[in-house]
Amino acid sequence: MRTRIAIAGGGLGGLTLARILHRHGIDAVVYDREASRSARPQGGALDLHPESGQLALTEAGLAGQFQSEARPEGEEHRILDPTGRTLVHHEPQPGSLSERPEIDRGVLRDLLLDSLPGDTVVWRHRLVAATPRPDEGWDLTFHDNHRSSCDILIGADGARSVVRSLLADVELSYVATLVELTVENVDWRHPDLAELVGPGNLWCVGVNQILAAQRLGDGSLRVGISLRAPGQPLDAYRSKHALLDLFAGWDPRLTALITAADSAPTPRLVEAMPIGTRWASRPGVTLIGDAAHLMPPVGEGANQAMLDAAELAGQLAANPADPNSAIRTYEESMFARIQPIAEMSARVQAMMLSPTAAEDIVRFFSRPTEPARAD
Repeated sequence: MRTRIAIAGGGLGGLTLARILHRHGIDAVVYDREASRSARPQGGALDLHPESGQLALTEAGLAGQFQSEARPEGEEHRILDPTGRTLVHHEPQPGSLSERPEIDRGVLRDLLLDSLPGDTVVWRHRLVAATPRPDEGWDLTFHDNHRSSCDILIGADGARSVVRSLLADVELSYVATLVELTVENVDWRHPDLAELVGPGNLWCVGVNQILAAQRLGDGSLRVGISLRAPGQPLDAYRSKHALLDLFAGWDPRLTALITAADSAPTPRLVEAMPIGTRWASRPGVTLIGDAAHLMPPVGEGANQAMLDAAELAGQLAANPADPNSAIRTYEESMFARIQPIAEMSARVQAMMLSPTAAEDIVRFFSRPTEPARAD
């Protein structure tokens, strides 16, 4: 009898898992809470690392498409202080091969969606409960009272994972507050900002706060404000005036990133799981991505989620007669791999929002190996 696999969550990790399983002749259903693939913006760009995200795309048979859609020029990175003084300017060498080319999240997600059979993703299905069946497997309940069942349930359902509660009782901790805005058609409407940001990423680093901008392939800028101090309700950051007050005294060329934004500010809390989180393996269920190891957003989240997917799919394909053994093998490998990456991510996040962030970041970027950029 064919094993029924359900994946909760249609983000990059869940879709990568479904794609690689499909290549191995293993069917899976992806349940996603969104109404459709275009129901909401997918965020900014990310740089895929050769040892993780790109490796997963190779396993998915999509390396060629990725290279054709990626933007090597997006690797350019500029770091400024609040006066507008350039601290770091990293430019890819002309004609050189890019190790970590940027790609818009939405473009990458579409690439994965287009590689799957049309009935793989079931939209408008937000998982609210999973109940063990008397024999084996799970009964699934969704927000609109739709029901289904599966033999193996894989939680790719993000920071607030429902599936995680079947394996571990985890309390998330506050890391930062992130406020996002968008500037549309920047080359045409705001050429001064287009020149300021360049083709890649800009960080303006202050004391316990960062004003950042990222160029996307559609000609827009994704602006992000990262704040360390907790305590303020999110509603305090929903107006441009309130945000501009946070950057009083900064060079107006930098704060123009806020005033030029077309969208209303969208604030959210950034949280993380305790480093070293593990769980006792349980038959028929496991986690990948943020559901398994939510970390500060310093460039590893999507990459590790996709690598999780590749490793789990590989184990399930190699041991189809004993999926629970495959899951245990995947989990032990994933726990060992994630520990140092989570520790590094926490250090980088703390450094970026510290009183001495500018000096620390310049020193960090001056090392032989550059850190991953925020995704």
